Amino acid sequence: MTAEKPSELSYNPHMPLSQALLLPRIVIEDTMPTLDGGQFAVKSIAGRDVIVTSKVFADGHDKLAVRIRWREEGQETWQSEVMSELGNNGWRGSFRPEHQGRFVYCVEAWIDHFASFQYELEKKHNAAVPVSLELQEGRSMVQHAAERSEGQLSEHLAALHHELSGLLETEQVALFLHSRSAQLMAQADHRAYLSVSAEFPMDVERELAEFASWYELFPRSITDDPNRHGTFNDVHSRLPMIQDMGFDVLYFTPIHPIGRAHRKGRNNSLTAGPDDPGSPYAIGSEEGGHEAIHSQLGTREDFRRLVAAAADHGLEIALDFAIQCSQDHPWLKQHPGWFNWRPDGTIKYAENPPKKYQDIVNVDFYATDAIPSLWVELRDIVVGWVEEGVKIFRVDNPHTKPLPFWQWLIADVRALHPEVIFLAEAFTTPAMMARLGKVGYTQSYTYFTWRNTKAELAAYFTELNQSPLRECFRPNFFVNTPDINPGFLHDSGRPGFLIRAALATMGSGLWGMYSGFELCESAAVPGKEEYLDSEKYQIRPRDFSAPGNIVAEIAQLNRIRRQNPALHSHLGLTLYNAWNDNILYFGKRSADGSNFVLVAISLDPHNAQEAHFELPLWEMGLADDAWTSGEDLMNGHRWTWYGKTQWMRIEPWHQPFGIWRIKPL
Repeated sequence: MTAEKPSELSYNPHMPLSQALLLPRIVIEDTMPTLDGGQFAVKSIAGRDVIVTSKVFADGHDKLAVRIRWREEGQETWQSEVMSELGNNGWRGSFRPEHQGRFVYCVEAWIDHFASFQYELEKKHNAAVPVSLELQEGRSMVQHAAERSEGQLSEHLAALHHELSGLLETEQVALFLHSRSAQLMAQADHRAYLSVSAEFPMDVERELAEFASWYELFPRSITDDPNRHGTFNDVHSRLPMIQDMGFDVLYFTPIHPIGRAHRKGRNNSLTAGPDDPGSPYAIGSEEGGHEAIHSQLGTREDFRRLVAAAADHGLEIALDFAIQCSQDHPWLKQHPGWFNWRPDGTIKYAENPPKKYQDIVNVDFYATDAIPSLWVELRDIVVGWVEEGVKIFRVDNPHTKPLPFWQWLIADVRALHPEVIFLAEAFTTPAMMARLGKVGYTQSYTYFTWRNTKAELAAYFTELNQSPLRECFRPNFFVNTPDINPGFLHDSGRPGFLIRAALATMGSGLWGMYSGFELCESAAVPGKEEYLDSEKYQIRPRDFSAPGNIVAEIAQLNRIRRQNPALHSHLGLTLYNAWNDNILYFGKRSADGSNFVLVAISLDPHNAQEAHFELPLWEMGLADDAWTSGEDLMNGHRWTWYGKTQWMRIEPWHQPFGIWRIKPL
């Protein structure tokens, strides 16, 4: 009696042979840049090379052909670029999307039989091993390639075969190894064991998405009298100075009608006087809601003229998109089903303990009556302002609204208007901040505002430069906001403001400041990181040429940023050795290596600081005793450095930082 032969299934119930035979022979893994395996789009900039790396390998010693394939979403035609082998199964290549939009790319690989043949032929020929049989095999490969090809390619390959047949052995070897032979055979390659990776999405945006300087103001405060409401027409007078300081985005807090019910008074008091303007974040009145303009600011035509005038000064207008309503907002009557009402007919106001916003109520995105009408209405509001010339939106508290809503809205808006930029004002958990970047936000507020020590800043700068944040999170380093008067600035004086300005402008391609920072405003509500006499609740005229201002320094910092490509992104920042815990020292270098900027910032606004530090000569391929040229980018002074180890002294009462461009001599 003989035992029954086991079936295929009983050998391996989890992997039948039929399935195993369909698995790819070539492995493609660890492809970058990607986000969550391709679930979300990585970020890039139009006209810039996208560097792709991957691990690609197979069994045996055959040579592989590896390429990047890429196309714009909605297009059928793929483009491709060759990837180069780096060793240890690593491959690298690049492609360049030239315009904004949504793209996808993948990596494909196959066994290149002809390249494998060339490799073996060359090795054997150089080692004086007989190759007559190999040459016969090679001629057969060319013949078969000609037979499966058409047109001119077939003719060229047939001619190649004919030529090979009439040559001596050494001449055949030379012709087989010639680049033209490889090119012809590559065109006829049947791509044996072709493997293709998953498709990875990519959002390609314009340069302002990664490199921009933001200036924030309240249009109503552009006045010379706290009793006179500023207008859009008044803002025209500020444009030349904002331009001269080097800003390219002018950001307005909400410009919509302000509710009167539960209006806040000065310093966030619960009782408003008859002339108190209220918080612009309490959006909505009988005049209208998010689609309307506060009548005291001017007309829609006034707004259009301001957008045009700003453009003439190199400035784009950014608007605050705050999805919240005053209790006077028309939606409460027109769409009561968009809100949650209490049993007694009242509505709950917004809270962020310990902060309370009695003048604001929130919509319910998942209320029965809100789907889809509320979502569509909000999308249409954004599109409406885009049609008025606004292409940048700072979004208030996006982490308190559903992520699926943002993923849909941003994609829907950018499908028609890929130039639109969204900045997330989300001071919340790291995971939520990263997720907002993944679902489509172009830029994000950051923890920079509260990173003060060398260890804190070094750790945060490093984190922003590493995956996965580098693929999804563009940090906008705001030095202050109307809501946040950072503790560091309360008693650090003018040097403290210069320290934070240098950290922001040099640390990231994106930075922003709220009006008054250039005047070193720091008066705080006792015990809080809030401004005394907050502009959120009153009109605040300013003398922007007041003594002690840092206007000139801000202008020069922005000028340095524009003139040095190394500073156009937060990426590429490298920390270097400076032996003093009060001095943060780092460098940035352009992709081609031609622009190298070193930055040393004292974090002590009160005392002089000294340190030995290292010039990163090794990054320029220089010896430790090399000569280099240094240039102070704040004042134009030039000098020569000798060797790697140098010494600095920073006196905050003069200038609390140094910014140097270094070049080999």
